[in-house]
Amino acid sequence: MATASRALAGYSDVAVGTRERVRQLAREMGYAPNMAGRMLVSGRTGFVGLVLPVRGPDFVDSFLGDFVTGLGEGLVAEGCDLFIAAASKDQTELEVLQHLVRAGRADGFVLTRIADGDPRVRFLIDQRVPFTTHGRMAAEESFSWLDTDGAGAFATAFRLLHDLGHRRFGIISIAEQMGFRRDREAGLRGAIAAADDPAVILTETHAPRFDTAAHRHAIRELLSRPDRPTALIALFDELGLIAMQEANALGLSVPQDLSVIGFDNVPAAGFAMPGLTTFDQATRDSARQIAAMLTAQIRSPAEAPATTLRQAVLIERASHGPAP
Repeated sequence: MATASRALAGYSDVAVGTRERVRQLAREMGYAPNMAGRMLVSGRTGFVGLVLPVRGPDFVDSFLGDFVTGLGEGLVAEGCDLFIAAASKDQTELEVLQHLVRAGRADGFVLTRIADGDPRVRFLIDQRVPFTTHGRMAAEESFSWLDTDGAGAFATAFRLLHDLGHRRFGIISIAEQMGFRRDREAGLRGAIAAADDPAVILTETHAPRFDTAAHRHAIRELLSRPDRPTALIALFDELGLIAMQEANALGLSVPQDLSVIGFDNVPAAGFAMPGLTTFDQATRDSARQIAAMLTAQIRSPAEAPATTLRQAVLIERASHGPAP
């Protein structure tokens, strides 16, 4: 009985094969653990928390949809459940997180879209609460994170377009000081510097992350200039898809007049006309890995924080081509 209990709880001292056989038998029998009893014995809730902000018309965008799906799958495999809390427009994510921690609602937390100097990270470190982030900060901090090499991806995007003859570049970015913005922009600028080509010109647009109208206006202005870029690199796919729509409205053909490359490989990127060239960071698989990293931390809090930097994969579709 003790072995079965520890197998269902996911303890690492039970062989993997034994754990899986016990879980399979429990599923066949329709067994569900009594959470109140489990909490009394272990002091754990069995939940991992994720705070999502309510911003704009869509509560969950394509990226977060994939991420939440993968996170849920990963946690179920580890014998945990996902607890999602919403941060309304009148709340910050930090305020909601503080409430959840003080109420003891979860054993650990997953943080997404990390900003430099992110107060959520500092709060959880100070409270000694297990957590893993998707993304990282510029300053060296000792915590568990998984990130994708955005700098390398944007450097690859520049070299691809530069080899195709493009010299007038534009980057569509956000106003917030997010870690993924910092890394991707730095990768692009570093690749431009390494090319040492005086003909290369880079123009930047920045608008608030959730303000679609502001992004559309900035892109329209950029593409209406007489010296408009012939290649645009978008911080993420949603901005790339907006750029393609605005180009079409201005009578510009993609990729004959304008090349566009995004990042994330959301489903809409493959259905766009033409298909959006982008970088796949395997969001769903990354979230599953984050679930495993966090649950390992919850079970063995004395272990050093685990960190992982993954490589993005270039998905070449039809939205890029030779410079006009």
